[in-house]
Amino acid sequence: MVARATRRARYTGFMEVPHCVPPRWAKDITPSRFAATVRTGDAEGCRVAILGLADDEGVRLNGGRAGARDGPTAFRAALARYGAASTATPWPSVFDAGDVAPGDSLDETHTRVTEAARTLHDAGLFPVAIGGGHDLTFPFVRAAAERHNGLIGIYCDAHLDVRDQPGSGMPFRSLVETCGVRALHAHGIDLHTATGEHVQWFQSHAGHLDPFGPNDAWPEGEAFVSLDLDVLDMAYAPGVSAPNPCGWSPRELDAWARAAGKRPSVRAFDIMELNPAHDEGGRTARLAARLFLSFLAGFAERRA
Repeated sequence: MVARATRRARYTGFMEVPHCVPPRWAKDITPSRFAATVRTGDAEGCRVAILGLADDEGVRLNGGRAGARDGPTAFRAALARYGAASTATPWPSVFDAGDVAPGDSLDETHTRVTEAARTLHDAGLFPVAIGGGHDLTFPFVRAAAERHNGLIGIYCDAHLDVRDQPGSGMPFRSLVETCGVRALHAHGIDLHTATGEHVQWFQSHAGHLDPFGPNDAWPEGEAFVSLDLDVLDMAYAPGVSAPNPCGWSPRELDAWARAAGKRPSVRAFDIMELNPAHDEGGRTARLAARLFLSFLAGFAERRA
């Protein structure tokens, strides 16, 4: 694979991202909230970009609970009520590119996601995707893999997601087989849900289970980090496509979000499978907002 030329210049003025519809934010966000600082339309001076992946066709294909297509909207609603605009450490400036409009097929949606993410990379913005079915991590990271050969995949998930069939269980196998991802480091996998065939494929393709913690030494090389909210225990996160009866605490996942933000080697980050249709009291969406802010807190420690 030939890497795309890296362009570091910041985007100035109005920014149109292909296939994206404008983000839906509340009109009455309190100025003291972080969400009041998020920019739309104009990306000038921003370092981080939100990209909504509002589709769950992959979840449907894998027999999961529908509803994650509304994850980006629920995330924005939660963020509008959580997080201070002014903190001891200034937040990195954030641009919201809106939501990628799904295509008429899963492949078309994936193409649209890659094109939108590619535009953000080309503008010198760090993309953070909010979804949406986990299959969308594949086209989202594909844009980063065009620029950075031999990425390492680091993900927190209850499932290996290395199926060879189209759907939400496909992203990491597809990234290895078609995008040159050279190793997978999976954390929080519930092996009761993994077939022997999938475990064998994973281990035979440089797959590692829980090999290090968020604050340990990470493997050398550029990486992407993907957080599937179903790694969390369903007592904390009921609003996911596949609820986890024996998952992590929020504090465990929060440490990964902050570590991902802090490490300059991380080139793409996402928070996936937020399903407001099953989110009692909106608490999973609030957790997703917290994870995003923890990522930004880590990112603020990177050199500009």
